[in-house]
Amino acid sequence: MSFDAKAFLASLTELPGVYRMLDANENVLYVGKAKNLKKRVSSYFRENLSSPRIAHMVSQIANIATTPTRTEAEALLLENNLIKSLSPRYNILFRDDKSYPYIVLTRGEFPRLGFYRGNPDRKSDYFGPYPSSLAVRDSIHLLQKMFRLRTCEESVFSNRSRPCLLYQIKRCSGSCVDRISRDEYAADVQLATMFLLGKQQEVTLRLTDAMDRASERLAFEQAAIFRDQIQSLRQVQEKQYISSSKGEDVDIVVAIQEAGQLCLNLAMVRGGRHLGDRPMFPTNAGDSTPADAIAAFIRQHYAAHPAPARLIASPMPTNEEGSDLETLLTELAGRHVPLFEPRSLLHKAWSDMAIQNAKLAVIARNQASAQQEERLQALQEALGLNEGLRRIECFDISHTQGEATVASCVVYDGNGMKKADYRRYNIRDIQPGDDYAAMRQVVTRRYEKVAAGEGVAPDLILIDGGKGQISSAHAALADLGLAELAMIGVAKGEDRKPGLETLIFPDDRLPLQLSSQHPALHLIQEIRDEAHRFAITGHRAKRSKARKTSTLESLPGIGPARRKALVSQFGGLAGVLEATIEQLVEVPGISREQAEKIHAALH
Repeated sequence: MSFDAKAFLASLTELPGVYRMLDANENVLYVGKAKNLKKRVSSYFRENLSSPRIAHMVSQIANIATTPTRTEAEALLLENNLIKSLSPRYNILFRDDKSYPYIVLTRGEFPRLGFYRGNPDRKSDYFGPYPSSLAVRDSIHLLQKMFRLRTCEESVFSNRSRPCLLYQIKRCSGSCVDRISRDEYAADVQLATMFLLGKQQEVTLRLTDAMDRASERLAFEQAAIFRDQIQSLRQVQEKQYISSSKGEDVDIVVAIQEAGQLCLNLAMVRGGRHLGDRPMFPTNAGDSTPADAIAAFIRQHYAAHPAPARLIASPMPTNEEGSDLETLLTELAGRHVPLFEPRSLLHKAWSDMAIQNAKLAVIARNQASAQQEERLQALQEALGLNEGLRRIECFDISHTQGEATVASCVVYDGNGMKKADYRRYNIRDIQPGDDYAAMRQVVTRRYEKVAAGEGVAPDLILIDGGKGQISSAHAALADLGLAELAMIGVAKGEDRKPGLETLIFPDDRLPLQLSSQHPALHLIQEIRDEAHRFAITGHRAKRSKARKTSTLESLPGIGPARRKALVSQFGGLAGVLEATIEQLVEVPGISREQAEKIHAALH
């Protein structure tokens, strides 16, 4: 039964809202938002549609679900959430990345300078977001060099009795042991804040004035500190060969279509400093244009992240689309956020650099893709497999003399590691140190759902281990009725040297040793090493938690409330171990007698 568009549109509201296109099986084809639902949905049923892709989508529509909202901004937020959760086939999808990093300045007598990921709150001051963690760490390094703000955690700061190495190398002013007054430290924090806000010229003027005043009162050591800060600041300004003296906050969003790839690049300018960029390759792009990608990115990205003062786009979406996007950005930010094409020489330079970097990203992606195909083909031929390889899953076991055994499963999907599909398994109910039983358990738990008809079966399973491990893993597959899945073991070579690995088969075939330069071996090593990394980090975390918990739980006369107070005061077991009896007494609920017992139990 075909969809009766005319009858549906006759009853459709003109309020803003979100619409979902559904096919005959109730699968969501497309999610969109509109400031006028009736007008927007009607545009899909005109004779001349914008592209063959949209026409093909409309031909599959069996139903349309709508959700009216009070404002267009509410519709944008709902649309963004639905796109993330439903991943519709015809929406251009950008990876949901909430992990843009920030610089954080805490509040208090001696604020801490640090790296931050997550949603900013009102408890501290945040600067960013930055395009990469490298950009944040470079900025923190500069701020340490210029203003010597502390970067240590509160538990470390409050328990130091002498300055750390950063003080010795002049990257910290030693506020933890009163080597700087609160007023002097507050002045440095103010200068650092001004620097992060792009007021470099004002910072230079203040430092110059402070240096002159210190020289007049013959405080030459203090004057030398101000001189070094001024020199560091000038070096930063010289390196920023493409910076703005206006101290502006701008995002530059460009998109190109080249060599079969649609690439969008986001460049960030904060406080007039160009911080770098981040190329992205959307999924479900189809025959979408670069302007379509920019419009989709702006709606998805700025629904989850704060908008800068201004946005530069190249190419610009259509006039109507661009106007709608600017209105949305303004409503979301609570202030006017202009969206425009690059016009000035500086803005064009920023845009040209972003486009050039997008082109380089396309070249690198295509080269990497070709290399992946070559390695997969080489592995298929080396193992004598009839079917092509796309999905490879690898298992590893990690423990310390049987303690805190953790198994990892990592996934390679043909274009690289697919971290969203990684899994860790806490191994239980086995003899400690029995790697064979651990491997059998994790393989069983991993593929139970596949045997039941759920989940995705891999094209190849790698087992980090020799004959014993692969025999246990294959026996688990056979019990599940999945013995037909291809599997090999990767046995470490002599002295565990890379390149000397031996591939072990679960059947009667002789072991295979590839040359150290074989592309198939390089792929196996990459996946195996990632499985080992993922397993050992999980094991260390589990072991650390177990030891920390057991140590604190063994303290005499200390229940859950006081344990929580200790951890809160000192930041964990390490802080409690460093604490003196006098510091332990300061914890709420801890008497001097208890403090002495805790100290005696831990030392």
